[in-house]
Parts: sequence; C-alpha cells; structure tokens
Amino acid sequence: EEEQEAGKQFKIKMVDSQYYLPNDIGISALDCSEAFRLLSPQEKMYAHYLSRASWYGGLAVLLQTSPESANIFVLLQRIFRKQTPAQLEQVATAAGLSSEEYQAFLVYAAGLYANMGNYKSFGDTKFIPNLPKDKLKALVWASQAFQEQPAEMEALWDSCSCLLYSLENRQKQLGLGDKGITTYFSGNCCLEDAELAQKFLDSKKLSAYNTRLFKKEDGGKTCYEVRLASAVQKDCAVDGECESCCGSFSFEDKEFTVKRGDYSPIMEKVCYYLEKAQAYAANENQRKMLEEYTRSFTLGSIEAHKEGSRYWIKDKGPIVESYIGFIESYRDPFGSRGEFEGFVAVVNKAMSERFAKLVSSAEVLLPELPWPQEFEKDTFLKPDFTSLDVLTFAGSGIPAGINIPNYDDIRQTEGFKNVSLGNVLAVAYATQKEKLTFLEEGDKDLFIKWKGPSFEVQVGLHELLGHGSGKLFVQDDKGKFNFDQSKVINPETGEPVSSWYRGSETWDSKFSTIASSYEECRAECVGLYLCLNKQVLSIFGHEGQDADDVVYINWLSMVRAGLLGLEFYTPDSKSWRQAHMQARFVILRVLLEAGEGLVGLEEVTGEDGKPDARITLDRSKIPTVGKNAIHRFLCKLQVFKSTADVEGGRAVYDNYSTVSDTGAHNFLRLRETVLLRKEARKMFVQANTRISGDSVELVEYEGSAAGLIRSFTERFQDDAEQLESSLLELSKQDAPCWC
Repeated sequence: EEEQEAGKQFKIKMVDSQYYLPNDIGISALDCSEAFRLLSPQEKMYAHYLSRASWYGGLAVLLQTSPESANIFVLLQRIFRKQTPAQLEQVATAAGLSSEEYQAFLVYAAGLYANMGNYKSFGDTKFIPNLPKDKLKALVWASQAFQEQPAEMEALWDSCSCLLYSLENRQKQLGLGDKGITTYFSGNCCLEDAELAQKFLDSKKLSAYNTRLFKKEDGGKTCYEVRLASAVQKDCAVDGECESCCGSFSFEDKEFTVKRGDYSPIMEKVCYYLEKAQAYAANENQRKMLEEYTRSFTLGSIEAHKEGSRYWIKDKGPIVESYIGFIESYRDPFGSRGEFEGFVAVVNKAMSERFAKLVSSAEVLLPELPWPQEFEKDTFLKPDFTSLDVLTFAGSGIPAGINIPNYDDIRQTEGFKNVSLGNVLAVAYATQKEKLTFLEEGDKDLFIKWKGPSFEVQVGLHELLGHGSGKLFVQDDKGKFNFDQSKVINPETGEPVSSWYRGSETWDSKFSTIASSYEECRAECVGLYLCLNKQVLSIFGHEGQDADDVVYINWLSMVRAGLLGLEFYTPDSKSWRQAHMQARFVILRVLLEAGEGLVGLEEVTGEDGKPDARITLDRSKIPTVGKNAIHRFLCKLQVFKSTADVEGGRAVYDNYSTVSDTGAHNFLRLRETVLLRKEARKMFVQANTRISGDSVELVEYEGSAAGLIRSFTERFQDDAEQLESSLLELSKQDAPCWC
C-alpha cells in the first residue's frame, strides 16, 4: 500500500517538474569576441545596427507566444532595471526567500528572456517559477521598483500573476482551440477556422507568414480579421504603394477583413535600425536587401520580404551575415505563420572551408540519393554554405543550423543559403559523461569524443543536401508543367505520376500540420544516408577507423535522439510539440522495424533502482541493414513530397509517429522513463554591442542566470520606459481576444 502511495506522489512530482526549469540548468555565454574583434570599423557598425533591429524585433515573439508573456517581461525588466540580481538578493533574503528560492526566481527570469515568453521554444511547454507564489509576490513587493511605483507594479502583478503560475490542461502547452494556447489565433478559433483562412489567403495570393487571425461574431455573422505585422497602421495605400492589399472581402459566405499594424511600435523600431544599418552596408545587394526588408516591415508586405531575400541570396559569403523577419512556422499550430527572428553572425573561416568542399561535391553526391533522377531538381542550385559565429540571435531560441529562405518558389529557382552556427554547436553539445543517459557504458567515451565532429557532418548534410535536394512537381497557373507527365514514373507504384502542386499551392500549404516535421525527417535521413559515403567523411577530415567511428556515433546519436524525443510528445492530445524530435522518433521506429538486430531498445532498472532504458546499435549492420532501411524510407518520403500526395505521406508519417503501449516496445512507459531522466536544454547568454565615441564595443556577460538577466536589462536601456509602455499597450489591446 505504502509503496503504491509513494509511487503516486512520485508520479505527481514527476509531471510537475516538467514545468519548472531546474536550478542547476546549464547556462553558457556564447563566445564571439574573437570573431567580432576581427571586423573592420564599418562592419562593426553594420553588425551593431542589425543587432539592434533584431533585438527589438525579437520582442514581437512575446506577443506571438502567450497572452501573459509581454506583461511578465515588463514586470521583470522593471524589477531588474532598478536592482541587479546581486543587489536584489539581500531584498529576497529579508523577504523570507531561501537561497534556493531566489535562485529559482533568477532561473525563471533567465528562462523567460531566453525563450522570449513563458513557453519553452523547444517543446512548446509552459514553465512556471519553482517557488511558491506568495514568496514571489513578497519579493516583488519588497523590490525597489515597487517602492517607487506601487500602484503601477501592483497592477502589473495583477495582470499576469494568475497566468504566470496556472497549469490548467489547456495552458500546459501551445496549441489551437482546446489543445493549447496560441496568440496567432484568437481564443475562439479552431482548426476549421485556420483551414478556411488559409484558403482565403491563397485566393488573395497573400502569405500567412506575417499574419494573425482574429475571429469576431457580429450579430450572428462570423467575421475574420487577418492582421498583418507592419509599422504603418493605415489600411489605405501609402506612399510607394500602387494599391493596398487591405480591405473587406466576402469569402465562402464569411466576411474577411485584412488590416495592418500588428506589433506596430516594434516594427517601427526595427525599420529605424535597418535604415541606420544601410549606411554601413558592404555592397549594393546588402543595401537593396535592407531597403526591401524595411519596406516589408513598414507596409506588412511579404512580397517585399521575398524581394529582400532575393538580394540576400545574391550577397554571397559576406563577412557579416544576417537574416530578419517572420521566418520559421514551427510554433503556429497550423504551421503557416512565422515567428519573428533576427540574427547577426560573423564568418568562421576554417569550418566554412569544409562546408564549401561539401557544396562543390554536391553534383557527385546528389545522384547517390535513393530517388530516380527525375525527382531531383533540374539543376542543383549551389547554396552559400558557411559556418558562422553568432553575435546576436533574437527570437525564441537559437538553432544549430539554418537553411533559408523558406519561400519554396525562391528555393526551387533562385537558391538558398545554409548556415551552421559554430559557436552554438560548440556549447550545445558539450556533455558530461554522467549526464549521458540510455547508452551502454562502453559507448560513452566514444560518444563524447565524436559527438561534436559527427554532428558537424550531420548538420552539413542535413542543411545542404537534405533541405537542398528533391524536386516538387508543379503545374503553374497557365497549365504548364515543370516535368514530363507522360514519362515520369512513380517508383512506389510503377505507374505514371498522377498528382502534383497546382498554381499557388506550396509544400507548407499542402502538407500543413505535418510539413515541418516531415521535411526535417527527410533532411535527417539524407544525413544518415550520405554520412556513409567515404568522400563525405574525408571532406570533414575523417579517414579509416576514425571515419567509421564518426558514422557509428552519428547513427547512435540519431537513435538515442529518437528515444529522447519522447519528452516532446503529449499523450493527452496525442500530439508532438517539436518537429525535429518527432522526426528523430520516426527514424528510430524505421530502424527498429528493420530488425536483424540493428537497433536494440530495452527497459532496465537503473543503479538508483528507478526505471531506465538501454539503446544499442550493431555497428557492423549500419552499412547493410541500416542503409537499406533508410534507402527505402527516404525514397518514399521524397516521392510523396514531389507528387503532393498528402494522403499517402500523412498515412506513413502518422503511422511511424504513433506513440503507444502496444507492440514490441511500450513507448508510453518509455516516455515516463525519459521524463524521469531528462536534462534541461541549455540557455545562452549573448553579448551586447554599444557605440562608444565613433567605435563599437562588445559588452560581454558571465554564463549564469544573473548574466543573462543583466544582458537583457542593459539591452533596452536607451528607451526602456517608452518601450515597456508600448508592450503593455499592445498586450492590453488584444487581451479580450484570448478568453
């Protein structure tokens, strides 16, 4: 009986701890001092103004994440602008907080800044402070900010304290309708509304990337407002526009209004700094690119952003690289609205050379992929592939590699760029041996030695030949095909190809909710498949036994990541919260299904007497059983993608994504084990730049919660009060829409 009771308590605690950031969470400073030092004065100014534009734009993510995020951000900024974390500590002690509780508050604040909101950017679950609410309230009341402005601070606390701690089912994760929280849609929207809005946007040839959708019932009639992010708040055409895309339209018996001005004061700041950066651009492409971005954020035009992206692609191998806008659609539950991000980074020469070699071997490597040649792009568009050290990455989180732009029409015809973020990789994958879960003792040293190098190979192949490969079969508005439909045979059916993309249909609009994860899965498979190639390994400097070890650890990392991915699955709603992790779980399933002892996965009892798991990989079978399994699966993925076969693709992908307790492995029980033994994702502290006289200096902070907090309070010190009141105003305007 007692045993059971303890088990129950243990279970409750376990579920709860998922919603806290642990006090010992890894926080590392992102080092780019060397890269920055090597820039010319002009490049430093350019990087500075682009960083400012990125940081201000990144604040839009607060408003894109949850109804309460912006208010919590302002609450924290007001507290820490008056007292640094070190100064506030005495106040906390006097207010009755233990040192653990104060540390938990700092970790929460750091987490809110690092994720630009109170939901994890990786996994989309909510996190709350790991200290009692009355203790946090006591600290707020004792702070200098409260002493100076008690009425304002109390109102601010009242506006967000309830949601700050709430863990009602719907609030535990991001999602649409009753599945979760989203601020891309008003609270009364569900999947049908999202689908209808997508059809409407398609009919108007409008992109969803910079939009949000608000549904209003007016006298029994449903009216939708599509709101574009822009500095301009007028809906009529303004200077430089022949006509505005705004207005009211009737569509399928519903009323749609397209309006401007979402995040207006924030977009204004972005434009202000982009214009400043123009003066320091290195060339005409950069200048025109910034001009178009400015037009995009001023008018709310994705066409202008596309135009800017075209110039950006033409700006090959710049010393200071950047991209900014509503880019990744992972966090829109429907998968088509972009989250704001902006980054500024500096080329890392040595690593870039290895990637350049990979680019120049692309023509030889692409035919190695498992699909027929008709399914490959007519000509491989050599992308720019560079390794960069990040100076600034504003938004909800920092990836290890990026492949952009996400506009399919541009990617298919004009190309794209690939970026590997070297200083992020260096920090993110440094693991201590005792934190290496689920591996056999004998694999751990090898894993630690080769994880970094193998990940570099995987990122290169994934971004470049993964996302860069494969053709979409399209029939344009004029009826013209980009393939010979009388000749091209579908290798899966042996019949001629019978489906394709029509007119304005894109990969994202067609495959919607599975598009992101499916495409990540395809790219990961390309990495696994091509890392077996000796030429690829030797480009990265791996020969002989070392090369074999890199392959082994790359494949072992992938199957382990598939198991770790279970953390990002929500059983209640049967949904995945993270595209890459779902993709890796799918690959684990495919490799388990291949059988013949390739992958072993068993539940065991750990040394601590609690449930554990062991994952093993037979390295001798990777080039045979493993390669064949990925060959077959990858070909399937590409064929469904090329032929716009949503039904076929969804059936296969959903099947492998299913997490159940029946079958050879009890994945639901394994998920509990993974949660029990998970390590929190690291957070990064980034430097600030500031102008001092006529030069730019880099201001660095220590890799700790306090360092991360200080970096944010100092980041917006020039116009803090005005900025904070704008954020509160924006938050308040839409507050009625979320209920």
